[in-house]
Amino acid sequence: MQKQPPMSTTDLRSKRIILTGGAGFLGRAVRSILLARGVPDDRIFVPRSAQIDLTQQDATRRLFAEAFAGEPVDLVIHCAGRVGGWAANRAKPANFFVDNMAMALNLVDAARRSGFIDRAGKFVMVGSMTSYPAQAQAPFREDDLYNGYPDAASAPYGIAKLAALEMLRACHAQLGLKAAYVVPVNLYGPGDNIDPATSHFVGALVDRCVRAIREKSPTLECWGTGSPTREFLYVDDAAEGVVRAAELIDDPTPINLGSGEEFSIREVVDAVVEQSGYRGEVVWDATKPDGVGRRCLDSTRARKLLGWTAAISLEEGLRRTIEWRRSLRKDA
Repeated sequence: MQKQPPMSTTDLRSKRIILTGGAGFLGRAVRSILLARGVPDDRIFVPRSAQIDLTQQDATRRLFAEAFAGEPVDLVIHCAGRVGGWAANRAKPANFFVDNMAMALNLVDAARRSGFIDRAGKFVMVGSMTSYPAQAQAPFREDDLYNGYPDAASAPYGIAKLAALEMLRACHAQLGLKAAYVVPVNLYGPGDNIDPATSHFVGALVDRCVRAIREKSPTLECWGTGSPTREFLYVDDAAEGVVRAAELIDDPTPINLGSGEEFSIREVVDAVVEQSGYRGEVVWDATKPDGVGRRCLDSTRARKLLGWTAAISLEEGLRRTIEWRRSLRKDA
């Protein structure tokens, strides 16, 4: 169980909160923690893209005017974004840059114009570890963010997130905007995206194993050698870090959120295969790319500033994720 947060500087229970992406993977977990903190449901507004397109300036300005029937907004937690895996980033780099940059810019601009800064409102943004330079030494430290160019495959997305951080820092320095910026490592857990075109590693792997069992597939093919190491963070742990940043941080100094544990891709595959009960053969295709050898975060700053550490082990997190995937209809 996650330990209790340290003494808060901001009591969220009385705040009117816009939670972008609140119907998404991370956003749903953030909303659950806000409710558990005692924030009334009617004080959390989740804009839905079908009604409010955050990439459009007019729609985003209207959000601040209409979210609480004209009552002022006190806190924005920005979890929304155009996200996807390696293939999606390679296929549509312009979409990943323009949409993510537009959402961040429109939200901060609309907040400023609404008097949000003058009322001491706070803006919390979720960044991405893809902003780190491709040549950064693991574990990545927050001071490394500006020391080089990100991996080319996801650079448009990573740079958009980094530009959003710089916008928060500029508005904090010039206008006094209270802000926080967190950088979670690879997330997984129940509710993860399992669309093959846009999913990330763990969600895709769990889905493939469950499907392989249902379809009695004799083999499960995996790319590369399985030797690269990665760090994974259970979604509820990440959400706890986001909420603590909203409670405790006013300065947009980037804060990494990581589990502190690295596992090889092969180890994760073996764990999912074992826990799911798949009995076929795992086939490694070494002609396919392995990717970067090591990607993980130094979360020392999160422990110091937020009193936060990850609570859910990979073993437990995978068990919960597999159980969730099995609960979906068979043709999901």
